[in-house]
Amino acid sequence: MNQENGYIQVEYRDDNEAFVVYYPPVGEGLKPEYKECAEYLTEKGFENFNKQELRQLICGDDKGELSLGIGDGLEFSESLTYNLSLDKMKVTCRFYPPSKNGNVLNAQDILGELAKKNVKYGIDQDFILQFMKNRVYFTDFVIAEGLPPVHGVDDRIEYFFNTNPTLKPKHNEDGSVDYHDLGNVCQVEEGDLLARLHKGDKGTNGKDVTGKDIPCRTIKTLKLEPGKNLKLNEDMTELYSTVTGHVSLVNHKVFVSDIYDVPGDVDTSVGNIEYNGNVHIHGSVRGGFQVIAKGDIVIDGVVEDALIQSDEGQIIVKCGIHGMKKGLLDAGSNVITKFIENASVFSGGYVEAGNITQSDVSASDDVIVSEKKGTITGGVIRAGGKVEAQTVGSTMGTVTKIEVGMAPDKKERYVQLQREITVLSQNINKLKPIIKTYNKYITEGKQLDQKNAMYLQKIAAELTKNTKSLEEHQNEFNALHQELVTSRHARVIINRDIYPGVSITISDVGFQVKDKRSFCQFEKKNGEVVVTNL
Repeated sequence: MNQENGYIQVEYRDDNEAFVVYYPPVGEGLKPEYKECAEYLTEKGFENFNKQELRQLICGDDKGELSLGIGDGLEFSESLTYNLSLDKMKVTCRFYPPSKNGNVLNAQDILGELAKKNVKYGIDQDFILQFMKNRVYFTDFVIAEGLPPVHGVDDRIEYFFNTNPTLKPKHNEDGSVDYHDLGNVCQVEEGDLLARLHKGDKGTNGKDVTGKDIPCRTIKTLKLEPGKNLKLNEDMTELYSTVTGHVSLVNHKVFVSDIYDVPGDVDTSVGNIEYNGNVHIHGSVRGGFQVIAKGDIVIDGVVEDALIQSDEGQIIVKCGIHGMKKGLLDAGSNVITKFIENASVFSGGYVEAGNITQSDVSASDDVIVSEKKGTITGGVIRAGGKVEAQTVGSTMGTVTKIEVGMAPDKKERYVQLQREITVLSQNINKLKPIIKTYNKYITEGKQLDQKNAMYLQKIAAELTKNTKSLEEHQNEFNALHQELVTSRHARVIINRDIYPGVSITISDVGFQVKDKRSFCQFEKKNGEVVVTNL
């Protein structure tokens, strides 16, 4: 108790004349507030004191006194007030002095006052004993504190393989790209340790000052699942491979496959393929067939007007895609191929090709046309990041569209939200006048029959629903719009030539190429598309 605030005390003298005695603060203590002193005196039955003189008394730096007039002579006891925090984790008390010869509280009295608020845990007994020795008034003290819970640590899984492999082709010194040397398989041998589970700590509960338990946060528990080609140790904390093959992490689960291997073409002799792992086709995929896999798809030959779909992995076509305006490649990750011709390609990662001709190509990340004479001619290219090519367009003015700055799926959602916000706003504007008319009818003291009352209730519920949806849509739209207009890495890089007939959209700003340009890049700066030399 190093800090002692100033306080006042009532003292009776001859003929029951009462005086208020002011004791100034000690050390860094504070002077008492006038309001608190006045309330204290009023509570004790003294109401006719001189307010101005009381103010002057407690503003002084020295001990002083003020007559309160003739009192009833009845001594009063020491008292306390206390405050229980909203979370019931702390009790703060404040003591007030008795009259000069009044009774003081003992430890049992203080505990009894706390018991009235059901405070029975975390009481500072040492403080109470110290107060008995050195009484300090008009000062806040923490007399009881609860025990906060100790939150535990979540379970954690440690993986012993590359959980995020990146397949990139080898770039030769002469500018060509070797689509045969991809290093695309994450090899695993029989008996290899793949994952280890580290168990967390559940933590300990706390208690508030009323003795009620405060539960700690429930930790996230994990477990290793022994799927196909996998086994667990005895305590189920280590996961091992039972085969030699390929390992990957799919939706937080370890997957080991010995790879679905097709020695030749996917044609009538094989039929459509649907496999929950990786697929390696040593030939080509002929027109009209489908290859759908959970993991990576590697095709050594060409893809004709076929459907190639990888939910989680990459698609590698070493000899290119002759889509014939029907071919479709849809990859959860990257797409790597020799060329893309008259096809649609959707990639959750990047797209890398030698040439792209009259195709619809969309990538969440970059689109790179990396061959030494790599060109993009015709079609629509969309990328969340950059588009880079040797040549874009042609001397014939082939219409070619390049859009960068936002992942295509987000851009589609952005446009969809615009439409839905417009519809919701129109609905709200139609509903508000109806409710306003009914409200006016009610405020005039008129009664609604059951049919109209039910109709009003229905309209009000519909307005609430539309308003909530509009707010949610607007928040999502604003977030996407901010991402669209602040994209920093969106650009189009031309390593050789770009021709008239090419239109470029960066984020939300368009640019039409009217003259041939060479060795340049297009970026968005200060709200417009600018062209700079490489």
